[in-house]
Amino acid sequence: MASIFTKIVNGELPCYKIAETEDFLAFLDVNPNAKGHTLCIPKKEIDKIFDLDEVEYAGLMQFSRLIAQALKKTIDCKRIGMSVIGLEVPHVHVHLIPLTTMEDARFISKTQLTPKEFGELALAIQSNL
Repeated sequence: MASIFTKIVNGELPCYKIAETEDFLAFLDVNPNAKGHTLCIPKKEIDKIFDLDEVEYAGLMQFSRLIAQALKKTIDCKRIGMSVIGLEVPHVHVHLIPLTTMEDARFISKTQLTPKEFGELALAIQSNL
């Protein structure tokens, strides 16, 4: 069965897209730790990050770096944190989280945004790519 992220890649589910290449997709997390929390995924469905081959792994990190730089230009924060946990969705994903405090990285407190705010934020981040 396809993961929720594969369904997003295939256009079966919507997302607030930040960027897309032939191999990777970045979109806003709809249950964000902080405003701007973004997920970067390979389009190819692979469960665990270290199961990516070297080229795929390096490509995902390079793609994530570009997105993180755009996030930093868009969101007022101290830094962009990166986390790879992967327990909740069996599809490799890198969390890029604008951090102001360590609490932003804990996956406990969540930020609420309206659909309009998500859409405007996605466009703002895109403009900084």
